[in-house]
Amino acid sequence: MTSETVAAPAADTTETVAEFAERARTWLAENMPRVDPANPPDADRGADAPWQRARELQKLLYSGGFAGICFPVEYGGLGLPIAYQRAFDDVSRGYELPLILNTPTFTICAATILDTGSEQQKRDRISAAIRGDEILVQLLSEPSGGSDLAGVITRAERRGDRWIVNGAKTWSTSAFAADYGLLLARTDWNVPKHEGLTMFLVPIDSPGITMRRITQVDGGNEFCEEFFDDLELPLDAVVGEVDDGWAVASRQMFHERRAVGGGSEFSSGIGAEGETDQPVDYVALLEATGQSGSERMRQLAGRALARRMVQEQLVDHVYHGVLDGSLPSAAGSIIRITHAETIQFEIDTALAIAGSGAVVDDGRGLFRYGERYPSRQTASLGGGTTEIARNIIGERILDFPREPAADRGVPFNQVKRNQN
Repeated sequence: MTSETVAAPAADTTETVAEFAERARTWLAENMPRVDPANPPDADRGADAPWQRARELQKLLYSGGFAGICFPVEYGGLGLPIAYQRAFDDVSRGYELPLILNTPTFTICAATILDTGSEQQKRDRISAAIRGDEILVQLLSEPSGGSDLAGVITRAERRGDRWIVNGAKTWSTSAFAADYGLLLARTDWNVPKHEGLTMFLVPIDSPGITMRRITQVDGGNEFCEEFFDDLELPLDAVVGEVDDGWAVASRQMFHERRAVGGGSEFSSGIGAEGETDQPVDYVALLEATGQSGSERMRQLAGRALARRMVQEQLVDHVYHGVLDGSLPSAAGSIIRITHAETIQFEIDTALAIAGSGAVVDDGRGLFRYGERYPSRQTASLGGGTTEIARNIIGERILDFPREPAADRGVPFNQVKRNQN
């Protein structure tokens, strides 16, 4: 983890963490709406209203001086260490916050721009996001790419003082609500696949972009697919260096795995986004099912709660391990895997306790646990699949030999693709 990521230049402040927390507690009570647990806010990432609401809430945080706590001052943040963000997280629990902006806007895209973008990109895009003026998304996956991010075939060609982009992206989370996207495209087909890529900052409303919504198995439609037909971009749209986009994409994936696992210091508050994201209240669940006296069911609930606590401690351990150098930056994949396993274990446990009430709505409020089940596997896909994360741990942390790859070192225009 680079120094600019884990320790943004500190603001010139004499305010202690405790004083900061107390000031935040007072401001929150006077300015931010509280969440009614019985009627949590709408957090449907596929709808327009939650994104508009998130912008409004982010603007409130910015006006109060509590936005971008760990981002550098010169880019609109407060430039404070992570201890201040954690303190804010503690006192802001129970308040409505712009949590859907955490991923991917702050913890992935803005963090990547902070590490790899030009000075102008940092000043423009990060500050706009912190003010609540802009939403940032990722434009990475492709219809033919699967988990091989380096195998992208979206093409960017330089013509004079412009880049011309043609191709397609898919599974872009909430791209319909965004202002800018980080797009990875191929700019050199004569070198191995990792060497001929370039990252671009793309205005989502640009001519040449056609966007369509994707309907998921659970009825949600937060994901989008985009088609690029002679999309024109200026030369300064490049993030990092031309043909060195894999370095930017690798940094982006690092931030995504940390974010998915809950280990980013750039989140704008923590907690459940809405009703479907609420942590399971096992005491209430056991009471609702009449099983409070069941030793077996209490054991199931206890195991799930223990895993939840271990995950929280592991996030803190990995973050500080990377910070002090005792763990490599690839260790973010550890909390990415355990996060997925914990989420799935909790959903399975809640379903086991709820029983038939999770399958057929009988009025006891248990059906919501069944509704969450079809999307349980998404935790193993976000930030790259669990299989990819295990490979990263094996090769970059445990120093196992790399898996063989037929296309390693081969110019991309000679690599066989879409072959039976």
